Amino acid sequence: MNCPYCGYADSRVIDSRNVNDGIRRRRQCLSCEARFTTYERLQPAGLFVIKKDKRREEFSRDKLLSGIRKACEKRPLPTGAVDKLVDEIEAEIYHLGKAEIPGSVIGDMVMAGLKNLDYIAYIRFASVYREFRDITALKQELDTLLSAEAEVSLPASQLPLIPAEPPAGLAKSHRRRRK
Repeated sequence: MNCPYCGYADSRVIDSRNVNDGIRRRRQCLSCEARFTTYERLQPAGLFVIKKDKRREEFSRDKLLSGIRKACEKRPLPTGAVDKLVDEIEAEIYHLGKAEIPGSVIGDMVMAGLKNLDYIAYIRFASVYREFRDITALKQELDTLLSAEAEVSLPASQLPLIPAEPPAGLAKSHRRRRK
């Protein structure tokens, strides 16, 4: 492992710990003595994603993580929620036990996970994934989401898309004063 600070090719392991699906190692460079962390994870057998245009591309956890992070950008999500969602989706994909998986299956897994995590992130992802052509298609998706929200209670940490009543401060500001 090359040192990220000086580029020296040798380091020693100070500490090793098991984490979710791999090993976390604290290392110290033998040249500059800087410390850094590496993560090791098992590289499963090659899994290929069949794209919409029938191309085959090797599955990339980083690409999945990047897409979900873009959808969740600037959302008030708990620390680690996105990484946990990616871990769950990746585990589910490998649990299927197939060498090839359609991209639509992965997209549907992401949509389901984001719907449970954050509605705004879900809509952001859906707008790209489902390639909405106009505002009508987006509105239909929002209406579907709102009707499903009425049937199922919101996750505890999530605000509704449209509040049932205006906030208290707003309601007061529109009242007329009587003298």
